[in-house]
Amino acid sequence: MMYKVFIIDDHSLFCQALEVLINRFENYEVDFIGRNGRELIHRLQDPAFAMPDIILLDVKMPVMDGIETMDWLTQKHPDIPVIALSMEDEDMTVIQMLRKGVKGYLLKDVKPEILKKALDDTLTFGFYQSEKVSKALMKNLRSEQIKNQLKEKELEFIRLSCSELTYKEIATIMNLSPKTIDGYRESLFEKLDVKSRVGLVMFALKNKLIVVEWGGGFVAFLDSCCDAMPCVVLLGYPRGAGGYQNSPLSALYFCHYFR
Repeated sequence: MMYKVFIIDDHSLFCQALEVLINRFENYEVDFIGRNGRELIHRLQDPAFAMPDIILLDVKMPVMDGIETMDWLTQKHPDIPVIALSMEDEDMTVIQMLRKGVKGYLLKDVKPEILKKALDDTLTFGFYQSEKVSKALMKNLRSEQIKNQLKEKELEFIRLSCSELTYKEIATIMNLSPKTIDGYRESLFEKLDVKSRVGLVMFALKNKLIVVEWGGGFVAFLDSCCDAMPCVVLLGYPRGAGGYQNSPLSALYFCHYFR
């Protein structure tokens, strides 16, 4: 039996190389290459063409990205297995794509034999769990465990610590003594294995212990950049239409923190 593979990725050279590789695999052939989710939809909606047996889907694409594409596929063609094949190695992206319904997640530098195994396992068992996926799932589980272990007052202290408020002001808001707040701080530093307020904020962001939202309250900007450059996190409260009032923690520079 010959399995039909669709490749959805906006990088032409990568797609061409991947097509050559997959066509060399026994029982596999690339039947369609699309540059984004919209092109995939047009193809799947054309009754003149057969359905794919499996789809390799990039995450970051113009017009319609992998996340939007998975939303459509889950509704219209939940029976077609999809493997995410991307340069995005952030755990949050992996978890998000898994929640959208992909059956596996591979990085684009994957070895040919691993790609072949991923295709085989997905078609045979319904999924492929790579080392990357396993680590992302474990980190996500650890994040949930941490949330469950923290008391409501500790969570409130973490949220308030991600602002421009001083510890004395936090104590007033929480109706606690400064000495009790010092106890919360030292206890959380030890429990979360951090050494400073900045470390506490970074841990909270990484493990989603604080809500990232626009307007009305706490705001966090998280900009990812290339491997050679640091990331920047800006924390603050809305200042009005003109912008945001930054806290003393407003600029945190770090390299590879989320990797």
